[in-house]
Amino acid sequence: MAASFPTQARVVIVGGGIMGCSTAYHLAKLGWKDVVLLEQGRLSGGTTWHAAGLVGQLRSYQNLTRLIRYSTELYSKLEAETGLATGWKQCGSLSVARTEERMVLLRRSAAMANAQGVACEPLTPKQAGEKYPIMRTDDLVGAVWLPGDGKANPADITQALAKGARNGGVRIFEKVRVTDVDTKDGRVTGVQTTEGPITAEIVVNCAGQWARQLGRKVGVTVPLYSCEHMYIVTEKMEGVPRDLPVMRDPDGYIYFKEEVGGLLMGGFEPEAKPWNKDIIPDDFEFGMLPDDWDQFQILMDNALIRVPSLEKTGIKTFMNGPESFTPDLNYILGEAPQVRGFFVGAGFNSMGIASSGGAGMALAEWIVAGEPTMDLWPVDIRRFANFHGNDAWLRERVSETLGLHYKMSWPQREQESGRPFRRSPLYDRLKARGAWFGNKMGWERPNWFAGIGKTPEMQYGWGRGAWFDAVAAEHRATREGVTVVDETSFGKILVQGRDAEAALQQLCANDVALPVGQTAYTGAFNARGTFESDFTVARLARDKFLIITGSAQPTRDMDWLGRNLLPDAHVVLTDVTSAWTVLSVMGPKSRALLQKVSRADFSNEGFPFAAIREIGVGYATVLAARRTYMGELGWELYVPAEFAATVFETLHEAGAEFGLRDAGYYAVEGLRLEKGYRAWGRELTPDDTPFQAGLAWAVKLDKPGGFIGQEALVEAKTKPLTRRLVSVVLEDREPLLWGGEALLRDGAPVGDLTSAAYGHTIGAALGLGYVKRADGSAIDAAWLEAGRFEVDLAGTRLKAKVSLRPPYDSAGARIKV
Repeated sequence: MAASFPTQARVVIVGGGIMGCSTAYHLAKLGWKDVVLLEQGRLSGGTTWHAAGLVGQLRSYQNLTRLIRYSTELYSKLEAETGLATGWKQCGSLSVARTEERMVLLRRSAAMANAQGVACEPLTPKQAGEKYPIMRTDDLVGAVWLPGDGKANPADITQALAKGARNGGVRIFEKVRVTDVDTKDGRVTGVQTTEGPITAEIVVNCAGQWARQLGRKVGVTVPLYSCEHMYIVTEKMEGVPRDLPVMRDPDGYIYFKEEVGGLLMGGFEPEAKPWNKDIIPDDFEFGMLPDDWDQFQILMDNALIRVPSLEKTGIKTFMNGPESFTPDLNYILGEAPQVRGFFVGAGFNSMGIASSGGAGMALAEWIVAGEPTMDLWPVDIRRFANFHGNDAWLRERVSETLGLHYKMSWPQREQESGRPFRRSPLYDRLKARGAWFGNKMGWERPNWFAGIGKTPEMQYGWGRGAWFDAVAAEHRATREGVTVVDETSFGKILVQGRDAEAALQQLCANDVALPVGQTAYTGAFNARGTFESDFTVARLARDKFLIITGSAQPTRDMDWLGRNLLPDAHVVLTDVTSAWTVLSVMGPKSRALLQKVSRADFSNEGFPFAAIREIGVGYATVLAARRTYMGELGWELYVPAEFAATVFETLHEAGAEFGLRDAGYYAVEGLRLEKGYRAWGRELTPDDTPFQAGLAWAVKLDKPGGFIGQEALVEAKTKPLTRRLVSVVLEDREPLLWGGEALLRDGAPVGDLTSAAYGHTIGAALGLGYVKRADGSAIDAAWLEAGRFEVDLAGTRLKAKVSLRPPYDSAGARIKV
């Protein structure tokens, strides 16, 4: 090997599983020839070789569904291209429901699938039994059928992708281990291997369950951890043809696929068993773990219920192989924020075979373009921070994550393991006031309040739980009185230096050359003119700005801002999120409350909208910004963490006479949707322009010096808006919406809801969503008025009012329902 082993390459891919080979294949397809793939064992080793090989198309995010659909198309064509069989078979899949609650979820999935162009049909138990004759059906409520789903042989697909990559010029070496990654000045420069060094511009970490260890060599956090994942393969069975569909019984935590005339049966038990290996041995190439029938028992018991003939069938193989899982059940993709040129594609949560075809394409495009070519936020590595890499936390979290595959996806469901994680200084006080906490970017955030001394009873379901009336009261108090919300989880980035203004002007679409003491809302865009982020910029001094961004975005924003600064700019970025508590004081009585606890002037003249001032609140000195995300008069108080308790107590002591209430994020959601305020990751993504999102007012196309994305937006402004964000309000006041529901015009799908909640001011469920016009014509108010709009709620079509205007404005105007 030494004679032919390379000493340099443009790209080095570490890992020869299906993801590494897919990335190599797609880089070659994009014309990148100088690519080397290194596998420490043999191709398809690690996890790929023992994967079950199920390929289900539907995911809860549209672009992830698109990528899996691409996988199915790719796998169906690879044999003709490479001459190697892949074992791909489009046999369809069934998902069955034992309960009415599960069937509601399946009907929701069917509506979502059809809106995304994925064929999906609800079935009766009898119809499901006709497609899967060996299945017991008398205890089922129903099922859904996806004819485009299928199965494949993981090792065969990997070899076919590898051959396709070689045909495109990629050099692949087995039995070569990467021992270190070389860097200089924050960039990758190459790798050290057991066969010698290779210099490289780009290193791609597709090392599977070893990806966490490889990332740590260069200070990159890859938060994944391995769990034991088990399945059995039976002897041949009567009634099992080769084209038997894949069948999933999520209420029993199990799945089945045909395997050489028998069944492969596995599942995702509710409490998984982490493989307690912080360091995975390098030589665990085709290794297996000991059989654990006790852990497998819950799956076996349910399998015997669903397919009774299993009881008389011999078991040929018990497979127990570790697979890596992430904290949120989405895989990890993209360029690491800590090291330029170091990319990651790993953590596939037992969905690697289905996902890797499309994920490899998306990662290759990211490498070539230098940025994602579509919205990949749900899998973007920058959704995590360094603290997510803690092994003790990961072990506990993935024991829950594995089971989320088949756990009921209730609306509002929160993960329970590894909590509490990050806590604001007010956590204990909020808990004493009856807070029910949610979790975002690790933060414990109050979603709603049961009341002082009360324990919140949060029962998940499709209807109105105990939370509903509590949220209604918080909502009304914000509209009619005053509330305080702990929003400490907001990201906060300090931008300092003599070039801070010039840098932000180039990075932001709005004019942020503000007077000291002013704030501005702005989007940040890529070269395509679509959103990379949105945030508020506050000017604190001539050379100091504070960016307030969403809770999930600090890692991403720090990375994007930093990589787009001019190399010689005299600017320093600092993430100061944890240094400041944020208390939002909102409502028509907010001015009177703050005037009582502070000597500052809160009048319109003394404290106009968008102003930010340093003020006293009781004994504390804080920053107060007059802004609102809830559509009412209000101030956001940025409080040094050590003064958080003081300010909180001061507000509550003075607030009794004004009826001050605590409010949580459920109320915030309903309030902001009534006002039509957008949210990052839902209404604002790298697939959306500000014109489509209705935020043209925050874009200054004629700003001197320009900004990133300006050229694309100038061009976009000349074209008809065939896709636009709209507000949606149900005519029926009873149903609840949760987001993701399909939106229909005259019976045909035209979009879906990106966000939804109940609007307690207008008295109906409402949401925001994008609608698209297929004929290429512009969407305007007349087109919306001329259509008959409905929301598909789990198969039931509900009449809706759709408008470009929000259903509530500050004067109290409301859409009539």
